[in-house]
Amino acid sequence: MSEDAAIPAPPGEVRRRLQGSRLLQYVLLQLLIAVVCGFILRQPLPAPPENYAVTEFRLRQGDTERSVTLPHFASARSPADDQPTYTGRFTFPAEQSPRAWSIYLPRFTNAAEVAVNGVVVLDTRRDPVANRPDRSTPQIAVIPSALLHAGSNELTIRVLVWGPISAFLDTPYVGPDNVVRPYYDRRALLFVTLPIVFSAWQAILAVILTIMWVMRRHEPAYGMLAAAMAVGVLQAFLSTPLDESRYATLNSIAIASAPLESGLVLTFGILFFGRKWPRWGLIIFAPSVILAVAGLVGGQASVRSLYLFIGTPTVGLCLMMMALISGNAVLRRQDAASILLGCAVTIVLTSWIHDMLSVLQIVPDRRIFFSRLSYSAMLVAIGAALTWRFARALNQVDSFAGRLVTQVREAEDKLKASFAREEERARAAALARERTRLMRDLHDGLGGQLVSIVALSERGNDASAGIGDAARAALKDLRLVIDSMDDIGGDLMLALGSWRERAMAQLRPHDIELDWQITPPGLPVHPELRPWHVIQIMRLLDEALTNAVKHASARRITVSIETRRGAADLDQGCITIADDGKGFALAPDGEASAEGSAGRGLRNMRSRAARCGAGLDLTSGAGGTRVRLTLPHRFPDSDANG
Repeated sequence: MSEDAAIPAPPGEVRRRLQGSRLLQYVLLQLLIAVVCGFILRQPLPAPPENYAVTEFRLRQGDTERSVTLPHFASARSPADDQPTYTGRFTFPAEQSPRAWSIYLPRFTNAAEVAVNGVVVLDTRRDPVANRPDRSTPQIAVIPSALLHAGSNELTIRVLVWGPISAFLDTPYVGPDNVVRPYYDRRALLFVTLPIVFSAWQAILAVILTIMWVMRRHEPAYGMLAAAMAVGVLQAFLSTPLDESRYATLNSIAIASAPLESGLVLTFGILFFGRKWPRWGLIIFAPSVILAVAGLVGGQASVRSLYLFIGTPTVGLCLMMMALISGNAVLRRQDAASILLGCAVTIVLTSWIHDMLSVLQIVPDRRIFFSRLSYSAMLVAIGAALTWRFARALNQVDSFAGRLVTQVREAEDKLKASFAREEERARAAALARERTRLMRDLHDGLGGQLVSIVALSERGNDASAGIGDAARAALKDLRLVIDSMDDIGGDLMLALGSWRERAMAQLRPHDIELDWQITPPGLPVHPELRPWHVIQIMRLLDEALTNAVKHASARRITVSIETRRGAADLDQGCITIADDGKGFALAPDGEASAEGSAGRGLRNMRSRAARCGAGLDLTSGAGGTRVRLTLPHRFPDSDANG
């Protein structure tokens, strides 16, 4: 292998080669579709047997008369007295059984009046749909038997032309009705029934797409296609006006709205394939505006004249631009919708080119127009594809919703399991904290008392009185710890009731009176109150009571319980313990002036109040000492000193 062959191609070059290959494949596919469509369009439609065809006629137009062979094109002239008139003959067999005979006109432009032996048997102006130049509507009429006679019969066909294209008359067939009518039925199915079916589909899809656009305003492509289909439905059910009234002018403008329909479809293609709306976008609708203004000013004759030179080229230009946009989308997106739309546009463009060559008489043809039929079929295909795409999107949404429900259910189960684990961990942590608190409380209270008992017991019999006091203090602390474990439902008044009994038992040996005062409603209920809050408050109150007994020489101790309105306009409980003892001196910062048991007790009281988020106010003087504990509006969740 050579050194150059071993060097890989740059990514940009590989991408260009891939896009070139895709472009070539797409172009070849469109050429194949165009060739196949052209071959199909050139195939002759089924016709009755040739022995029933009448081809040789004398054409009289104005002051001239000459022999012609049908099918034949005549010049487009508007005066009513200068319409081309074809006169020919057909043979009615003498031995013909009494069967009905009919005359069958496969194609004519714009209207035809048929007479047999001088009597009019068919006037297409009575059929509003038959006179449309863009339709290929066939006509058939039964010839009354009284008009026919054995041998040669005269057939006169007057073609009525109102432009802008030239007059045309296809080969008529005169024969038994049961022979020629099946061919008429086939053409009527193709050029009458099928367009009505397509128009009905367009109307239904226009409603569906309008609803889709109303529900999804951020996708204007649906609204543009719905408008195009609505215009197409309007065109399908309009008839060619035969007078010059104001209504006839508006009717002509509506029939000539094919450029508007093409502009809407082109706009749909631009928006559907995600392209940015160009600055010159409104120019797409300029031809339709020109036709409408010309019709309002000059009447339906102006609309007919301008349509061939403005409307028809605009339709072709829009189709070509749509083909380019579709091809570009195929290269960019490589999706089925782009390929199918591109193929549909190629079919319509091929039919339009075929019709233009027929109108311009560049190729011999029987002037059968297929572009309108293929255009309606394309719109129906696009609308059906979009509806199918919308339904598929709904199915995907339903599937996604089902998966989402399953995932949410699974996540909910996992979340419940996680919550259960977290609750178990929180419960375990709470138990551990409570166990630690209980151990600390027992260590600080009962543990210290037991150490004192042990120390006093080692001194001998002289310490028996101290041992009793220490044992009673230990029992008191144990009761305090046990009482604090009770579930009081956040009502501190229940705990204060037990404390009152212990306080009275403590004061009774010292002949100190306890004055218990409660201002209704007492203390507020605190749902967040925990046992460790209760034990800290009870020990603080015990400390205040013990200080009054040991150091104040008081004869009366008053306990006041009330609820006050705090600074933030919140209810706060307040517990006040006041004695009538001798008091003691306080330092300027509110602490005890001397070190010792009183100083340590005061510091312990402040520490316990801070751990509960409460405020402690101490005043002392000659009239006694007052300790006021102001409870918080909400107790803290954790012990800051724990």
